[in-house]
Formats: sequence, C-alpha cells, structure tokens
Amino acid sequence: MTLPSPLAVAMGDPAGIGPEIIAKAWARRAQEQLAPFFAVGDSRAIARVWDGPIERIGGPDQAAAVFGDALPVLTVECASDVDPGHPTLEGARCALHALELATGLTSAGAAAALVTGPVSKAQMYQIGFTHPGQTEFVAERVGVAASATVMMLAGPTLRVVPVTTHVALARVPELLTPALIIAKARVTARALGRDFGIASPRLAFAGLNPHAGEQGAIGREEIDVIVPAIEALQAEGIDAVGPLAADTMFHARARATYDAAICCYHDQALVPLKTLHFDEGVNITLGLPIVRTSPDHGTAFGIAGQDRAEPGAMIAAIRLAADAARRRADALATA
Repeated sequence: MTLPSPLAVAMGDPAGIGPEIIAKAWARRAQEQLAPFFAVGDSRAIARVWDGPIERIGGPDQAAAVFGDALPVLTVECASDVDPGHPTLEGARCALHALELATGLTSAGAAAALVTGPVSKAQMYQIGFTHPGQTEFVAERVGVAASATVMMLAGPTLRVVPVTTHVALARVPELLTPALIIAKARVTARALGRDFGIASPRLAFAGLNPHAGEQGAIGREEIDVIVPAIEALQAEGIDAVGPLAADTMFHARARATYDAAICCYHDQALVPLKTLHFDEGVNITLGLPIVRTSPDHGTAFGIAGQDRAEPGAMIAAIRLAADAARRRADALATA
C-alpha cells in the first residue's frame, strides 16, 4: 500500500556525511524506488555538498508534492555556518533539534517512520546530551524504556542482535543473564513478524565462548545461561536453536537456516554484518511504537564535503523503514 505520510529523515551532524547521503538517496529515488521522504535539518548543509534541487517545506504534508522535483527539507537552522568535516557544538545542537523534531512528527503520525542520520556522540555529550545514543533518546521520547528495546543490524542476507551492546568486553559475562536473553529474543521474534513479515521467525543463538564452550570445557556460560534461555523460549513456542559456535554460524549455508542471529556482545554481531554488508547495513530499533532505522555507520568527518560518501546504507535504511511502516499500516487496516 501507499504510505499515508512521508518518512522523516533527521540529518544528523550537519558537518558529517549525513547531508550528502540524504541528497544522494533522493537523487536515486526513482532508480531505488524509494518512498517519499523529507530531510529535517539545515538546508544550507545540503547545499554546501550538493548542487541538486532543494525545496524548503513548512510541514510534512507538503513533502509528497515536492518530492518528485526537489529534495524536501524541513529546516532547522544552525546558529553558525556549516563547514563539512569540521564539527562544532552549534552543529551538534542543530542535530539534536532535528532529531527531536523528526521524532515528534513521527510519533504524532505526521511522518510514517523515522530515519536518523549519523551524529557525533562526543559533540553531543558536550552540549549536555545525556543518553548513550540516539536509540535511547528516541525511546524516551516515545514513552518506551530503553531496556525494552532491541538494536538489530540488518543486511540483505543477515540480521543480528547483540544482547549486550556498548559495554566493555570484560563485563559481558556478568551482564549476560537468561532473563536478558529471553527479553531481547521475545522482542526480536515479535518484530520479525510485525516489521519484516516473517510468520514463523527462526532465531539462532551464538555461544559466548570459543566452540560454544565445548560442553563446559572452556566456559560454562552456555550451560548455565544461554541454554536455559533457549529452553524457556522454546517452551513459549519460539523457534530457537543453539548455542552455536560463533565461528561457523555466519557462512552462507548457515545463514540460510535462521532469520536472525542473537549474539552475546557487540562485535560478535557487528563484525559479520559489516563484513558482509558494510555499505548496506541498517540499524533498526525494535520494540518501539514507531519505526526507526538508521544507516549503520558514523559521521565520517574525514570525507565529508568531498563527494566520496556512499549512500547505500542510507538508501537501505529508508527502504527498510518504508517496508516496515507499510506492514504496520496493513496490519492495522486488516485488524
């Protein structure tokens, strides 16, 4: 079905590659068959890195009419000039204001889904941003506890969920509990049905230790923590298998046997995803009442303004957001 409203794309840090990849995504809108979207941020940041048509709009309702001929931009002006590759605190404030506006519009239904461009956490923290990242900010704004959300990274042939995320590796064993694994897996299974249209999701669980612990010979986390979680999920009717040796569960034949890999820690999930789909990886936040995606890369200040940024991940994030929003709209229409 056609989405009832366009997607909101928060620009991210205006000195990063966000403005460029948004503009390049719009330029490939027909080729990639992208749903209408509008950027939220300073239109000057786009004009500094792209000479294509830009149309400032007064609200999301104007975006669809403009989209065919120009990139619609709902402007949030920075207090200072934007210099690509040179982040400033004013730029970080602009990024935060754009994120807040785009989130609010999506939560209110004026936008069908939210796509967030990359920000610099270091810059954001300096302006008083207290959240670990954009995910936690968005969750708070839509009334969901950050602990109830799940970060999924998705590519064309692999979806991964890290049970623990941005923590020191030494802390992972103490943080990994059956309750945490079960909670993350439940959200993942529901989202695979609601947002990806997978009727009977299959979850594969990675072991923490080499060779999944070798039956306790090189670690008991699999026996004491992961297996009980898997058994509890199976008792609920969730198709869950594992724990599997992480070094053999990401080749092509193995990936064909599951719909998402539940991993113990950040790099165990993101290394295979970025190796396979570096330019197409999408971060999607599961467990929210709105659809939120983002390209799985950073601000890349080192190449900003040089016409070198690859828009593939932004295009994938826009496409996935639209697909998930359509599935949710279809479900509501047939409920």
